[in-house]
Amino acid sequence: MTTARNPLLLILLSTATFCAATSFAADVKEIETVLKREIFSKTLPLDEVQRYCDAKVPRLGKFKTQADWQTEADRLRAAVLDNVLFRGEAKAWRDAPVRIEWLDTIPGGPGYHIKKLRYEALPGMWIPALLYEPENLTGKVPVIMNVNGHSGAIGKAENQKQTRCINQAKRGMIALNVEWIGMGQLGTPGFSHARMNQLDLCGTSGIAPFFLSMKHGIDVLLSLEHADPQRVGVTGLSGGGWQTIFISSLDTRVKFCTPVAGYSSFRTRAYHLKDLGDSEQTPCDLATVVDYTHLTAMLAPRAALLVFNSKDNCCFESGYALPPLYEAAGQIYRLFAREQFLRYHINNDPGTHNYEKDNRQALYRALGDYFYPGDKSFDAAEIPVTPELKTRDQLLVEMPAKNEDFNSLALALSKNLPRISDLPAGKPSALKWQESARAALGRVVKPKDFKVNAINAHGDTKADLKVTYWQFDLNGTWTVPGVELSGENAKQTAILISDAGRATAAADAARLLSGGYRVIAIDPLNIGESVTDKHSWLFGLLLAAVGDRPIGIQASQIAAISRWAAEQYKTPVTVIASGHRSSAAALIAADIETKAIAGLELHNCLATLKEVIEQNEPYNGGNGMELFCFGLLETMDIKQMAALVAPRPVKFVNATERAKVELGALVGWYKLLEQEFNPVQ
Repeated sequence: MTTARNPLLLILLSTATFCAATSFAADVKEIETVLKREIFSKTLPLDEVQRYCDAKVPRLGKFKTQADWQTEADRLRAAVLDNVLFRGEAKAWRDAPVRIEWLDTIPGGPGYHIKKLRYEALPGMWIPALLYEPENLTGKVPVIMNVNGHSGAIGKAENQKQTRCINQAKRGMIALNVEWIGMGQLGTPGFSHARMNQLDLCGTSGIAPFFLSMKHGIDVLLSLEHADPQRVGVTGLSGGGWQTIFISSLDTRVKFCTPVAGYSSFRTRAYHLKDLGDSEQTPCDLATVVDYTHLTAMLAPRAALLVFNSKDNCCFESGYALPPLYEAAGQIYRLFAREQFLRYHINNDPGTHNYEKDNRQALYRALGDYFYPGDKSFDAAEIPVTPELKTRDQLLVEMPAKNEDFNSLALALSKNLPRISDLPAGKPSALKWQESARAALGRVVKPKDFKVNAINAHGDTKADLKVTYWQFDLNGTWTVPGVELSGENAKQTAILISDAGRATAAADAARLLSGGYRVIAIDPLNIGESVTDKHSWLFGLLLAAVGDRPIGIQASQIAAISRWAAEQYKTPVTVIASGHRSSAAALIAADIETKAIAGLELHNCLATLKEVIEQNEPYNGGNGMELFCFGLLETMDIKQMAALVAPRPVKFVNATERAKVELGALVGWYKLLEQEFNPVQ
């Protein structure tokens, strides 16, 4: 079939070439005013995403016996490890041998010394650490892994962290002070927490390096001659509190833990926005298996002290964060008749985000009770150690010249992605490939079958331009705002989307109107009027954590509204998208909706998803959260997504030189499907 015999192709090509010097083009400012008009309440997008995520977070059930709970806890632990943590290349990382390199020893203070070391979290990724070891050790003693939070350049040299490590050593315990990914000596751009999602894009769990760093820290401790495997503890503040609950719930070698101001239930976070946290705290698909209420209960029957601050100026205030966690875990500890092994401490002095003296002394009391029961000589009062604190430079650990990070790992993984990059030869093979590839894409982006209830919010007529404001209700779950513009002789329909929101698309709307199009400008999830608020990217993490994919929701919204428009006006629609995010969502929408969408016109579309990794984009960066969809690049790239749309036309407007190289094979693909069409001409 040639271009001349394909009216849909002619329609699409005309949108890029018609003259815009008409009355509509002259009224771009007026169209801009129309597009800017608010259609629904500013709070609606946030309300909808909160209700949606809350409903999908798993609840902890009731259990009648220890055996019932133990079976469930074992199942949950295995499911998190297998289905969340160790996906893709992380399976190989899990089985890699642990390498530990001991370096120099420096003086500590009276009664202890400090050994410097580094160990591999995974092959090529080294973690610097410090071991506070009492002098003249005999027998088996408790070992404690001390993890730090978002401490920037200070990292493991934080005074509060040094202080508790020294106090542990002076009480006869071995304390391991590990650097956290993204902080201190690991505070490089490639280790930024928002870049772990680059691994997700490649189909490898970005959360795995965090877990393995903690797991191998415990391996280090248990490799020591004097380590008592029945007295292994973990504690940390903020992000260290998150590390504490995460490793302690999943690694039963931990016998006691004290997370400090570090976490809350996903349901709590949905409404207390300051709790939402970074990428590692809300990993993809975690909430398809467990909530943090489950993780807290999974500590049973081991000892735990939950510490929260009453006036926390960061996150996780005790008043709302602690009760759901303590209540959930309490029922499980009661099954084991171990209620005394689950404690909490609420800090009021200073009550802000801290691990200062009051909280540290609560830790020491618990360590005494659980690790030194009956020892009347154990004193929980903090030992003053200020003169013994070291500078950051004194605590630096020598590191290899090259250390793998999230970005370098993702770059290496992406080289051989997607798994199937070559398009098949021969039309029968091509059609069969499209069928299987479309199913594979669906498994990755998890599309929804939305039914549209189009609510006419307002109508208006300006000269010869008819304006209708729509609220597109999708299954009673999501509301997408839209503005419909049409002239008297509109014969085709265009769905218009822009990364910057419909209010910025007036020039495109005028161009389309001049070409005889009816224009429906919409703002799907997290775009334009549908942006929740400044926390929108964090809600993207939460949507992925409960098992959905933001780009799949966006694409499904575009597809549903396209179906509605095609039915309403008795002709398939053309989707015009501007920006990296909107273009990718439009491609996926056309892949899942093969009838209502006649073709695509994409402006400023990525040439390849690999650009996200090559430019070291963070999850919360300008390219948007949607592009970090788990396993998308592993399954297909922009080229394959466009090939799925064919023989319907996909026009990449003002294609870059990179796009011409990456997408050049599509010319032959269209010819194979009997179309003479160059998408990047």
